Amino acid sequence: MTQLKRLKQLSTLLGGAALAAVATLTITTPATAQTKDPARIATAVDSLVTAALQDGRTAGLSVAVSLGGRPVITKGYGYADLEWKVPTAERTVYQVGSVTKQFTAAAIMQLVEQKKIDLDADVTTYLPDYNTQGRRIPVRRLLDHTSGLKDYLQMPVFHDQIGMKPLPRDTLVKLFSKEPFDFEPGEMEKYTNSGYFLLGLIIEKVSGRSYQEYVREYLFERAGMKDSRYCSETAVVPNMAHGYEMSEHGLRHSVRVDHTWPYAGGSLCATVADLDAWNQALHGGKVLSPAAYKAMITPGTLNDGSPLQYAKGIAVSDIGGHRALHHGGILPGFFTYVEYFPEDSLSIAVAINSQGPVQPDVMARTIAEIAHGAPVAKAAPPQTKTADYVGEYRGKGGYGEDLVLKVAADPAGRLTIEGPLAGPPGPPRQLAYARGETFQLDDKQLTFVRQRGLVTKLRVDAVYVQMVLKRAE
Repeated sequence: MTQLKRLKQLSTLLGGAALAAVATLTITTPATAQTKDPARIATAVDSLVTAALQDGRTAGLSVAVSLGGRPVITKGYGYADLEWKVPTAERTVYQVGSVTKQFTAAAIMQLVEQKKIDLDADVTTYLPDYNTQGRRIPVRRLLDHTSGLKDYLQMPVFHDQIGMKPLPRDTLVKLFSKEPFDFEPGEMEKYTNSGYFLLGLIIEKVSGRSYQEYVREYLFERAGMKDSRYCSETAVVPNMAHGYEMSEHGLRHSVRVDHTWPYAGGSLCATVADLDAWNQALHGGKVLSPAAYKAMITPGTLNDGSPLQYAKGIAVSDIGGHRALHHGGILPGFFTYVEYFPEDSLSIAVAINSQGPVQPDVMARTIAEIAHGAPVAKAAPPQTKTADYVGEYRGKGGYGEDLVLKVAADPAGRLTIEGPLAGPPGPPRQLAYARGETFQLDDKQLTFVRQRGLVTKLRVDAVYVQMVLKRAE
């Protein structure tokens, strides 16, 4: 398989949109769970990570956990370089992929504070040559993936003609601006890196600085992120981890990414210690004013009023019964996940330099369970007729794939679900009741829609994409 083909396979996962869906490792919470004692959390996390890396299918992993603004554990495991057996260190640098998006969103919000950007202004206010095909695209629709722009990573022509070549950035803009819209702006949500590419250009246009310079001066320096930088495929970077991927013969080098293209949607590099520092700075008031911060972390709605779980560069979900602000990132050879729980200032950052069975979102959420205790799924209230929801729901997934979900009820009347969104193959997963006719599965929300009293559709909010599936007759 060529490097380009491997890049194509990974492209659908770049934003972290499918981290949970592709998880292949079940991590058991250690016996020391359900405690907020920092020393016990550190011991449990150390045991958790050590056990997860035992089979040798993961090169290296770094984790940083803090609670109440105080470090609990910051540690590297495994190898940053397999050939030279270089151990992963606290200051090992990773490509963090789409975790970059919250930095881009914070930069936009800083410029909003300075009245240099209006979130409700059309994109052509700042990029007058952009071809909107006659549509109005407010800047805020770029931030929450509701613009309808085609994701350039889903375009074969990008991979065939541009993806591995150092061409001018406007080459890509001209390419995706000609593509048909996936939907009218605001009608749906679908993760698209094209929107964040435009946001990077807007930052450069209104600030008069390159994206790299802006992020370094106004975000990295403000947050105290000493080891972070814009990634480079050619520069010699101290403590940089090498990326690996699984093959039938074990781990091998992953394809190198030309960082002309991930840009403002995925081209930052950082240590987990720096990502923890970012969590403290962003959520602690060092980056944005209270008003701008609230605007950044408050999800909007679709044109029909349907709520989103994705705000501006960051997802906002109920995870294990606790409000969480989170985002994942994937680039060839690298997985990253950053999570923050505001109720107790629990910050978790996990970075991995290989693509295999250990998934950073699963790891992070298991660490959250260590601190918070395992969640207890809530059954629907007695007045809810669970039989109304039982059936098979069909439609298209976020990238046009056929999707089938099977909803059933167990003997106690609790709803269960089977299908790709339920995670790895296995027994049906139980849905936790949320409100009204909405149920929760991990960070995904499933809302049953009635027409003339009968349930006919299922709206799935998978955080990074919303889908509407029709109930089979």
